Amino acid sequence: MPKISQRGELMPASPIRKLVPLANAAKARGVEVYHLNIGQPDLPTPTEGLDALKHIDRKVLEYSPSEGLLSLRERLADYYHRFKIDVTAEDIIVTTGGSEAVLFAFMACLDPGDEIIVPEPAYANYMAFAISAGANIESIPSTIEQGFALPPVEEFEKLITPRTKGILICNPNNPTGYLYTQKEMNQIRDIVKKYDLFLFSDEVYREYCYTGAPYISAFHLPGIEDQVVLIDSVSKRYSECGIRIGAIITKHKELKKNVMKFCQARLSPPLLGQIVAEASIGASDEYMLMTYNEYVERRKFLIDGINRIPGCYSPIPMGAFYTVVKLPVDDADKFCQWCLSEFEYEGATVFMAPASGFYTTPGLGHNEVRMAYVLKKEDLAKALKVLAEALKAYPGRTHDEN
Repeated sequence: MPKISQRGELMPASPIRKLVPLANAAKARGVEVYHLNIGQPDLPTPTEGLDALKHIDRKVLEYSPSEGLLSLRERLADYYHRFKIDVTAEDIIVTTGGSEAVLFAFMACLDPGDEIIVPEPAYANYMAFAISAGANIESIPSTIEQGFALPPVEEFEKLITPRTKGILICNPNNPTGYLYTQKEMNQIRDIVKKYDLFLFSDEVYREYCYTGAPYISAFHLPGIEDQVVLIDSVSKRYSECGIRIGAIITKHKELKKNVMKFCQARLSPPLLGQIVAEASIGASDEYMLMTYNEYVERRKFLIDGINRIPGCYSPIPMGAFYTVVKLPVDDADKFCQWCLSEFEYEGATVFMAPASGFYTTPGLGHNEVRMAYVLKKEDLAKALKVLAEALKAYPGRTHDEN
């Protein structure tokens, strides 16, 4: 039998999706499953986007330009201007979701064996995309006890070698909900400038910042404008994950040329998705305020509920719609599997993402899970009750209660 690739062997399974077969089996048994595992909002897609899809008047659904429709890139540039991000349509390349944006950025910037530094826990697919590019992630752990604040600058500098090509951040952060401060962003800028690195900045959750401090983009940092590679997606802010539209934004001319070669090889991003995305950028202020306020309420409801359960702890996330939760269990991977395969309470169970999959340092996150507060409060209340009962019944419960 032919041998499969080592790259395929090294690819990590998604902590967000790897337990889906167990969830499907639970549903087949008639158990209701509350999905806290994945950032799939249950809020409606803007009517502007849905109407554009319903009223397409094209006679042919043709290829679009490899860099994306010009009209969409112009609308995106206008959108970024609202956040004082000074870019033009020429700085924007449309991708098939934010995932392809990260992958193409890595493929265009990194050679096999190159290294990027990433604070962890981090979005699990970053590791998968790094492996696809033949690159290595050098991780710097942040801790739940410190609220997942940025590790000291000295920890970054310890990891820098001749193979280091960049630093990757997600701000606001997935999976922790952490929001980097101006001081932390300035520290990152200084390292990037000092060592002539790329700054890959995933900013898909910029609409959801819950502090009085202003949102800080990597493009707001003076002196490194040509070193910034901004990653974006419409999936979360318009609740349209399925249309698969993202973007790479950079002023680095050679990088844009490199990215375009990968874009041309895959031909074009989804035409229908671009049409919906372009229309959705025109979503009303009322729509955007509704989604923001809903996440604010869900955040408070979930975090308050978690911290009332004996032994559980979550810091208050200041952005996005995720949080990492410490549980009184011996092994969160086993606990999440057990909830889906062996436990139910009043006909329901809960689906969470084990946090170990968001770390690359062995042993970290063993008693943590990521939760997404993308369900209405009534469902969050039921999920919290199920979680509390599951922790009472779980045979591997520990007694290190907070």
